[in-house]
Amino acid sequence: MYLKTIEYLKKQIPFKPICAIILGTGLNALADNIEDKIEIPYEKIPGFVKSTAPSHQGKLVAGYINKKPVIVFKGRYHYYEGYVMNQVVFPVRIAKLFGVDYLFVTNAAGSLNEDLKPGQLVVIDNHINMMPNPLIGENEEMFGMRFPSMHEPYSKQLTDLAFMLAEENSISLKKGVYCAVTGPSLETKAECLMIKNWGADLVGMSTVPEVITAVHCGLKVFAVSVVTNLSNIFHTKAHTQEEIRDNADKASRDLLKLFNLIIEKI
Repeated sequence: MYLKTIEYLKKQIPFKPICAIILGTGLNALADNIEDKIEIPYEKIPGFVKSTAPSHQGKLVAGYINKKPVIVFKGRYHYYEGYVMNQVVFPVRIAKLFGVDYLFVTNAAGSLNEDLKPGQLVVIDNHINMMPNPLIGENEEMFGMRFPSMHEPYSKQLTDLAFMLAEENSISLKKGVYCAVTGPSLETKAECLMIKNWGADLVGMSTVPEVITAVHCGLKVFAVSVVTNLSNIFHTKAHTQEEIRDNADKASRDLLKLFNLIIEKI
């Protein structure tokens, strides 16, 4: 199926992208600002399944950011949608076969750290995985070795570049550890406290499967969470999906600016 997918996409996209970007909840603005864009609904791409999460539009967008060729997955797949992990991470492997060198990943996340407030951009520099590992099963030898090292899953080079550019351009940027859980129910207070005590600053339902797969494929990874809410260990009022999407939308301008700056430099 990989080869059938790549053959189809190469007929639709007449250039080799250097970077693939996966957009999380409420972060579609980046794809809307791509130049000379080509949009392909997931339903038309062999091997892709339907994106069912709210606000995930389910389109592959190809084009240019600062004259650099990119592909953007406007909507990701989640384990909680009922897909198996091979389906969740399928776009990452397709990006690798398309020839990209970099994977940028975004998500909306709840904060377990009172210093990381709604609207804050947080570079992920490590993670805790509470989801099934996407590499379980027969190893995909065409992509990588059986036991890939997770010593540095997030590129230090890209992280350092991001902080340098953020400082130069007055973008508020912090660093944190992300914990991935299955969802779709949000975490209880007890679960939030447990995850916080493990050393996580953020919690969400995505990203880590794609990052593990990208590392297995040999891609350089840069990941950013947009804090959309404080976890319920800090307050008694339940947060809503509307609140999450609104806060993601407010932070999207700075995220768009940061990604433009980084892509210009790679």
